[in-house]
Amino acid sequence: VQLQASGGGSVQAGGSLTLSCAASGRFPGATTLGYYRQAPGKQRELVASVTSGGIIRYGDSVKGRFTISRDNRKNTVWLRMDSLEPEDTAVYYCNAERRVTPTLNQWGQGTEVTVSS
Repeated sequence: VQLQASGGGSVQAGGSLTLSCAASGRFPGATTLGYYRQAPGKQRELVASVTSGGIIRYGDSVKGRFTISRDNRKNTVWLRMDSLEPEDTAVYYCNAERRVTPTLNQWGQGTEVTVSS
């Protein structure tokens, strides 16, 4: 499985950006797709994830501002980020995870998001 991430960039506070991530290869069912982020000097944290059945989780700091969506036919996930804050500045990583056999924990290349005040 390969994850191809796109989007990101620089924006002023209050602006919006959309990230996308497409999975290719032998992509098993029942796989959760999501985004994590890592700011300089901080641990990687969950931003949002969505299961193949549509169950969504958001990190506390992005609830109400970010929206994750998924197209199972295209094995693609989107992260719409609104009302961006300087604290959202980080490298964002797409992730595909499956905890049952065959297990999977695949990361895409990082995408930089910079929010200026």
